[in-house]
Amino acid sequence: MSLDASPGRDADALRAGIAARFERLPLSRWHVTVRIVIGVVTFFEAFDQLLIAYAMPELRQEWHLTDGDATAVLTIGSLGMLIGALFSGRMADRIGRVKVIAICIGVSGLSSLALAMSPSPSPFMLLRFVQGLAIGGEVPVAATFISEITRSFKRGRFVLLYELVFPAGLTIGAVAAAWIVPALGWRWMYAMAAVPGLLCILVQRTVPESPRWLADRGRMREAEATMDLIEAKVAAATGAPLPPVAPVTTDGPASPVSTAGTASTSRTPGAHATTGADGAHATIGATATVRAAVPATPAEAAATGVKGLFTGRYRRRTLVIGALWFTGYFVNYGITSWLPTIYGKQYGLSLSDALMYSTVTSVAGFFGCLLVALTVDLIGRRKVFAFFLGGAAALLIVLGVLGARTPVQVLVWTSLAAVCFFGSNICLYLYTPELYPTRMRALGCSIGGALNRLGVILGPVLVGAIYAGGGQVSVVFMTLGGVALVGALAAAFFAEETTNRPLEEVSP
Repeated sequence: MSLDASPGRDADALRAGIAARFERLPLSRWHVTVRIVIGVVTFFEAFDQLLIAYAMPELRQEWHLTDGDATAVLTIGSLGMLIGALFSGRMADRIGRVKVIAICIGVSGLSSLALAMSPSPSPFMLLRFVQGLAIGGEVPVAATFISEITRSFKRGRFVLLYELVFPAGLTIGAVAAAWIVPALGWRWMYAMAAVPGLLCILVQRTVPESPRWLADRGRMREAEATMDLIEAKVAAATGAPLPPVAPVTTDGPASPVSTAGTASTSRTPGAHATTGADGAHATIGATATVRAAVPATPAEAAATGVKGLFTGRYRRRTLVIGALWFTGYFVNYGITSWLPTIYGKQYGLSLSDALMYSTVTSVAGFFGCLLVALTVDLIGRRKVFAFFLGGAAALLIVLGVLGARTPVQVLVWTSLAAVCFFGSNICLYLYTPELYPTRMRALGCSIGGALNRLGVILGPVLVGAIYAGGGQVSVVFMTLGGVALVGALAAAFFAEETTNRPLEEVSP
C-alpha cells in the first residue's frame, strides 16, 4: 500500500508516514553500525579538541610564546567552535545532516595536517580557528542525526551511549598525547590526528541521509527510497519481518503515547494511495499525521530559522535549553580547567599529584555520564537536569561552606559533583534535538552548542578572576554551586518532559 503526498496536508501525511515507519523499527545491527561510524567521527573530534593542551609546553618553548600568546593560541580554537556551532545548524537544516558531518570531519583532518606543518604562531592560530569551526560544527549536527534515526522507545539510552564517545575521546586522547608528544613531538601528534579525516569518505558512503530531513525538504522520492533501504537493512539484520506500521489518523485529537514508546493510533480501514509533489510513493500502510500532544498554532507550524526558535512554545524551550547549556558547561570547565592549578598553588601538591587528583574527578564525571545513559529513560529528562544539577549545586556549596581545607576534601566533593554535572551535560545532547521540529532541529542544537562554548570560555575566566584575584578557594566553589543551582531551578520549573515521545509529537 502507498500513501500519496500532494502539496499541503498530504505532504504532512507523508512526512508523518516516515516518522511512523521509524517508530516500528526495532533497534538492530544497522542502528549500531551507523552509531559506531558517526561515533568514531565524534571520538576523533574530541581527540583533536584536546591536543592543544598537550602541545602547548613544546609550542611555548619552540616559538618563545608569552603568557598572552599562549592564551590566544588556546582560546582561538574555542572561538572557532562557538562560531562553528552557530553556523553548522543552519547549514545542516539546508543541505543535510550527513553532508555537514562529512565536511566537518574532512576540514578537521586537513587542518590537523596543516597544523603539523605550521612554521610560526600566526598560521597555527588561523588553522586552530578553522579546525574549531569544524569541531564545533560536527558535534551538534551528529547529535541531531542520531536522534532522527532512532525511535522514541528507549531513545535516551541509545543516543547517550553514542554520546559517551566524546568523553571517551577526551580520555584516550589525553593518554595518547601524553605518550606521543614526549616521544615524537607535537608535529607528529597533529600529523597522526589528520588520518581520521579520511572518515569523511566512509561517512558519505555508508551513512544514509536522514529520511526525516529529506521529507521535510520536500524530497519525497529520496526520503521514500532511503527509508526503504533502511527498512531492508534492519529486516536483514534482525532476520525477521518488520512489525506493521501503526496507522494514525490525520483528524481528531492527539493520541497518547503507548507504553512501547510509539504514539497510540486511531485505526483506519486501510491505507489510501496518493502521490507526492515530486511523484514519490510512500509505502507506509496508513493514512497519517503524527499528532502533537498540543497541536501547533499557525505561527508555530510556519516557524523556521532563528526567529522560529523564539516563536510560540519554542521560545520557552530555547530559553530553558540555553540556560542549561550555559550553566552546565560554565560549572564543568570552571572546575576542571582550574583544579590542577588549585591543587598545586593552594595545597602545594606536585604536578604529577595535581594531575592525578584532577584525573580522578574527570573519571568520576565519565561514570556520571554512563549512569545517566542507563537511567534517563526511566527517570526522565527533566528530573535528570533538576536532580543532577541540583546535586552538583548542593555538593559544591557544601564544599565551600566546609572551607575546602584539604586536597582530599576537594577531591572527594568535586568528584561527587562531577558525577552530577557531567551527567546533566551529556543529557543535553539527547534533550535538545527532541525540542525542535526537523526544519530547525539542527539550528536549535547549534544554538545550544554555541552557549556551551560561551560557558566553556566564561567559566574559567570567572574562576580565574576570583582565585587569581586573591579570593578564597571556598568562594570559587560556592560561586559555581550557585550557577549550578540556577540551571537546576530552570529545569525543575520550566523544562518539558520528552521521554519516550515521538519527535513529531513533541515538536510539530
